[in-house]
Amino acid sequence: MSDRSSTALKPTRSRETAATRLVALLRIGDTPVGRGVFARRRIKSGTVLGEIGGAVLADHPEDSSYVMELGSGKLLDPAPPFRFVNHSCDPNCEIFYWEETPDDDRLWMQTIRAIEPGEELLIDYSWPADAAIPCRCRAPECRGWIVDPAERHLLPAPPTP
Repeated sequence: MSDRSSTALKPTRSRETAATRLVALLRIGDTPVGRGVFARRRIKSGTVLGEIGGAVLADHPEDSSYVMELGSGKLLDPAPPFRFVNHSCDPNCEIFYWEETPDDDRLWMQTIRAIEPGEELLIDYSWPADAAIPCRCRAPECRGWIVDPAERHLLPAPPTP
């Protein structure tokens, strides 16, 4: 996760809400691994897509498939659309803390390269080795596991499909 900020996506009308902007910019659709988030139009590199909203939890829920750890040790169960952003070993987006410290537990998502219309938004989950699962991202440099690159050496060769 990055802790640097970037230029935020600006509203086109003063009454336009963040949710309205996201609906105009993103759509949820089907992928080979479930649901995913796709661009409706071209998005420039470095665009802050928005804050990742959702329920802040003290403990892991029964289904923690979508839960993100916050700097305070609490958990965020993200709301759509960011709930459905999938993993890739070659991501086009990243999650970051707007401020220099993660104390306020607010996460944001931004693009790290231009995204074309219809392209899926992807982040690198960078899970610790003890939580890693086989990766199905199909990126040319796929690590074979959904794992932090610094911990890849702790895992065996990835299972063959």
